[in-house]
Amino acid sequence: MDIPINAKVTCADGSYGRSVCVILNPVTEQVTHVAVEAQEPVDVKRLVPAGLIRESTTDFIQLACTKADVERLQVFSETEFLPAGPYGTSLMWPYALPELMNLAIEHEHIPADELAIHRGSLVEAKDGHVGRVDEFLVEPVHFHITHLVMRHGHLWDPTEITIPVGQINRIEADTVHLKLTKHEVEALPRIPIRRRKN
Repeated sequence: MDIPINAKVTCADGSYGRSVCVILNPVTEQVTHVAVEAQEPVDVKRLVPAGLIRESTTDFIQLACTKADVERLQVFSETEFLPAGPYGTSLMWPYALPELMNLAIEHEHIPADELAIHRGSLVEAKDGHVGRVDEFLVEPVHFHITHLVMRHGHLWDPTEITIPVGQINRIEADTVHLKLTKHEVEALPRIPIRRRKN
């Protein structure tokens, strides 16, 4: 099963919004939640337990609950607007904001001892940067991660590489560190990923 990031999310009673990141336990290598942003109102994100995922592919998540059920779940992030003072903000020259502009800061509520991984998070090989997180493949019963799907190469012609979870050394906030070198990553066998037909 794919756990996609930036994918369409639907409930039993219709479309809800998009997935914005996955929450995982780095010790058990298990996806625990998916953070989902509602279409309306904008910028409201909620923590959806992985057990509520009925079906998912690389670009689609179907939840086994209603939109009202999701609205009762824990809020994942809140945006705080800090007013710019008469002398601007704490940004240093040459960066400045207009005097009347507020500065938006997002606070994520991540469960204790867990990490949020966003699409585009860095993937580091033993000898340097190798790509960015695209999604995770998990087994569908307990949501244990089996593979990381990484985007590698040029922005206009990226290559997908599936990396077995056993080759992940550690995961920190928005960075995945591998046990492999860049050359070893390139040599990994390609695993075909089932794509949803529209």
